[in-house]
Amino acid sequence: MSRRPGLSARLRLTLSYAGFLAVAGALLLAVVWVFLLRYVPDNPQGLLGISPNRYLLVRTFAPAAAVAMAFLLVFGLVGGWILAGRMLAPLTRITAAARMAGNGSLSHRVRMEGRRDEFRELADVFDTMLEELESHVAEQQRFAANASHELRTPLAISRTLLDVARKDPTRDRGEVIERLHAVNTRAIDLTEALLLLSRGDRGNFTRENVDLSLVVEEAAETLLPLAEQRRITLDVTGDAARTGGSAELLQRMVTNLVQNAIVHNLPAGGTVTVHTEAHGDGTSVLRVENTGRRLPPELVPTLTEPFRRGTERVRTDEHAGVGLGLAIVQSIVRAHEGTLDLVPRPAGGLLVTVRLPPRP
Repeated sequence: MSRRPGLSARLRLTLSYAGFLAVAGALLLAVVWVFLLRYVPDNPQGLLGISPNRYLLVRTFAPAAAVAMAFLLVFGLVGGWILAGRMLAPLTRITAAARMAGNGSLSHRVRMEGRRDEFRELADVFDTMLEELESHVAEQQRFAANASHELRTPLAISRTLLDVARKDPTRDRGEVIERLHAVNTRAIDLTEALLLLSRGDRGNFTRENVDLSLVVEEAAETLLPLAEQRRITLDVTGDAARTGGSAELLQRMVTNLVQNAIVHNLPAGGTVTVHTEAHGDGTSVLRVENTGRRLPPELVPTLTEPFRRGTERVRTDEHAGVGLGLAIVQSIVRAHEGTLDLVPRPAGGLLVTVRLPPRP
């Protein structure tokens, strides 16, 4: 954005310092004139009949006052220029860092030393902003690369199946169609998950009053056949927990959590406990706890990253997923201004706690 050229901040501060010093000197001379020289008689005998008189004092005082004013003006300009430069030096460093960030270099930091003042606080805030921005850009780049990789896999498989069917007319067409249908379904699921993740990140949805306990009951009823198929006990407890948000997104959040708890569980005889409650301050709490294999503590914080799958959580069956389940959950929780906590259970499995603010 182009602007008209003007005086720099350093020059304006210099002129302000010099002007202030000149005005202070002029006021001091005016005080001398008002309270001293005006009371000296303007006659040959001077004050109390003793010379010099006002005329001689003025002629003697005026040149010295002019020299003093000139010195104050020069001193104000030089000193103001130096002081303004020292005061604005931190701002110059911040400007240079901002210019580098504007050119695409997000790794540069101001790292200002010295005592904590307004400029130091501004530099620290700017460094924090750069760190967050660099982290988000890196995350988006990884997300784009992973999404491209995940979408390329089903497309490559589809092309391979079509090439095989074209080169081998005797191949069972029903088998090829069935495999193409499965690959296409996985690609559609991945695309819908990506769209849902993007929608949750934007947070542009209509908020309404939602009872998490009813959402949990609906999700549990939907996933009960899956739990029975895997011989997993699904237990739903708790009271009403009302919050404000999108019923559709909160339904997907609960469904993802419960489905993950069922799928990533013991081969048989495992349990999944879903509990809802409302705290005294109106905060709605959802807890999903499941049995399963022990998770390394260093693995748990990475489970919410898109396309991130732990070595103990990779599945090859029909519920393999696309690695976006907990990423979507985190995106929905963040869009609803809530918090998501993942804690590995000592006996194995995971405890997921979601806290959402009260309804408006």
